Amino acid sequence: MRRSRLVGFVAPLLLALGLGFTQAASAQAASNSGGYVALGDSYASGVGAGSYISSSGDCDRSTNSADYLWNAAHKPASFAFNACSGATTDDVMANQLGSLNSSTSLVSISIGGNDAGFASTMQTCVLNSDSTCLSAIASAKSYIANTLPGKLDTVYSAIHSKAPNARVVVVGYPRFYLLGQVCLGLSDTKRSAINDAADALDSTIQSRVSAHGFVFGDVRSAFSSHEICSSSSWLHSLNVLDLTESYHPTADGQSGGYLPVLTNAAG
Repeated sequence: MRRSRLVGFVAPLLLALGLGFTQAASAQAASNSGGYVALGDSYASGVGAGSYISSSGDCDRSTNSADYLWNAAHKPASFAFNACSGATTDDVMANQLGSLNSSTSLVSISIGGNDAGFASTMQTCVLNSDSTCLSAIASAKSYIANTLPGKLDTVYSAIHSKAPNARVVVVGYPRFYLLGQVCLGLSDTKRSAINDAADALDSTIQSRVSAHGFVFGDVRSAFSSHEICSSSSWLHSLNVLDLTESYHPTADGQSGGYLPVLTNAAG
């Protein structure tokens, strides 16, 4: 989430949620012969991973993000790091597509969590009963099922139109909690429902990715046993020293979770 939006939720509460399919036959495999454009939200920009690029301002782009690490390892002809904390599908359409062109050989994007309102849903779950939390999650899942597909279609179509030769990797979201553990915080009922909502989000994204002939990067297996409440979490829980990082991947989550998935999907 963008810093100003997230703090609006967490400052009074000290808690917030910041939150393979084959490419079309005409697309070229990603390589260092073309440009790489990284799009998306805070999970793509690297919020929570530290080492932020000062010139990125509130977008909080990190040199520890999977996108930045992939670029450093593969050295494509060009790199445009456009992902921004807080971005929705509308923000991607308005602000992030300008670097795409026919020479772009790889595009990565993580988007949809902010559209689904995960921050406000988590706020409800933190402040209220299990039943109220479950109701809020049901509303988010209804949006994911009924409204988000059209939003994703608009973004994916625009990416293909502007970068017709690119391999497009759409990266999903991890489950937040390892269940069945002794862990302070939300009830198991709430944790399980939040994980179910993450699965619903990933399922919707994967469905639209398949329809557009893009590649889906599923990070859930990569984060297995590294969720919040595990002994080696790759996700921040509450970070009172920097509330914007709460519920985002750590540097280890980016390098150990997201980067291998991106590398494999990029081909």
